[in-house]
This record gives sequence, C-alpha cells and structure tokens, in this order.
Amino acid sequence: MSAHQAPSFRSRLRSGAPLIGTWIKTPSRTVVEVLSSSTLDVLCLDAEHAPFDRGDLDGSIFAARALGMPVLVRPGTASADSLLNCLDLGAVGVVAPHIRSGEEADRLVRSALFGPGGRGYAGSTRAAGYTRKPMAEHRERSTEDTVIVAQIEDREALDNLSDIIRIERLDCLFIGRVDLTISMGAASPKDPQVLEAVDEICRKAAEAGMRTGMFVSDLSELPGWLSLGSSLFLLSSDQTFLQEGARSLRSAFDISTRQGTETSLMEPRS
Repeated sequence: MSAHQAPSFRSRLRSGAPLIGTWIKTPSRTVVEVLSSSTLDVLCLDAEHAPFDRGDLDGSIFAARALGMPVLVRPGTASADSLLNCLDLGAVGVVAPHIRSGEEADRLVRSALFGPGGRGYAGSTRAAGYTRKPMAEHRERSTEDTVIVAQIEDREALDNLSDIIRIERLDCLFIGRVDLTISMGAASPKDPQVLEAVDEICRKAAEAGMRTGMFVSDLSELPGWLSLGSSLFLLSSDQTFLQEGARSLRSAFDISTRQGTETSLMEPRS
C-alpha cells in the first residue's frame, strides 16, 4: 500500500469530490481482493449486518491494503473496542452506526484518535507497521488520515443534528435512510417525511462545511443529492453484484437457447 493512500482518501472525501464505493457483505478476503482491483474509490466492510469476525476483518483489510484500495469498516457498534480493532488492523476509517447526539459523536471521535481518554496505543499493529513506525509518526499520521464517519439513522439524531455537526474532526455524516425510515415510523424510504429529513441533514451539514454520504437504490436520485452537497455514495454490494450477474447470465442464456430452438425449427427437414 502506498504511504499516501489514507491521506489521499480523506482529502478527497473532505474536498467534496463525488466518491463511489460499495458494501462488502461476504466475509472473504478473496472477494475484497477481487473488488480492490476495480475502479471504485473505496470499499466498506459491513461488520454490523454481516458475519465478520476479527479474523475476517484482518484478512479483508490486508487484501484491500495490498492492492491500494481504501477500506472503511462499519463495526457492529460504535464502542471504543470495536473502533480500536478496525483501525489497528489498518482500515482507513470507520462508519459508526447509530450516532444520535453530540455526546456520542464526540465519544466516537475521541475513540478513533489517540489522545487522553481516546484510542489505546500499540506499536505492534498493522496500522503501526508492526513496530516500524515511531510512536510520534504513527500518532501524527493517524490524526491526519483516519476517516471518521457518523451514521445518522435515528429520529433522535434529527433533534441533535446541530450538536453532532459541531464536533470537530468528524469528517462526514452518512445517512442511513432505511433505518431512519423505520425510526420515523414511515412506510418507505421515499416517504415525504423521510426525504425531508434527509434534505435537512444534507443542507445543515453543507452549511457547516461538513460532508454527507448515503446509500441510494435508485440512481436517478443522485443528481438531486449531489446538488445538496452529498458526495460519498456507498452503493450496491458484493452480494448484489453476484445476484445481478446470475440474472444477466440466465437472461442471456434463455435468449440464446430460444433463438437456437427457433432456428432449428425453421430449418428444412431432409
């Protein structure tokens, strides 16, 4: 991995350049290796909703780093030990689920960075170069390079949005629209009240100079969210790629066999 990979990704995120990544739902370093050779900007390992254990995270992060692909992790919780594990293994950053208040956002930032009451230090980790990086250098680079994303997906977070946005060193708000839909008691992610809430998050974040990101299933929505300053899009997933590939193959096969059968029926009998 290039020494400039992590700062490059964080600087690109903070610049507001449109970035596209995908979710990795399969705990397999081979899947990560294959997609790390793609032209995507980032991969995100979904350890919240997929069965990643520490060994799976280790192998997957190793594969991404080996091919120079920035990799984020969404841990099961925003607990200090979960964040520590992801970052020590060498992820460029974390997408912390269910951040509901300024206090939780502040705790997230402190847990992701070295400092008093913050992330515990070990020089023997992959992130620290297995003791090759001097402590001062590793702490400085981590402070500069670690990407910290708070996922906004609860009704309570809407009431505390200004407090969350004010937290220094928070890089991005990632809008979990499906969970937000459920939390708001709405029937669909396209419910007007949900869209209004997402709009409010984007506008308030943009006014404060903070980046936003989201998952959308309907790509026709992208221009609208881009116009509101959203720039980090984690779309689709490795599982969806497999399903779409299988459907495409089935369709192509059925068309070809149907054409072959029709041709055969049209041929004159001797």
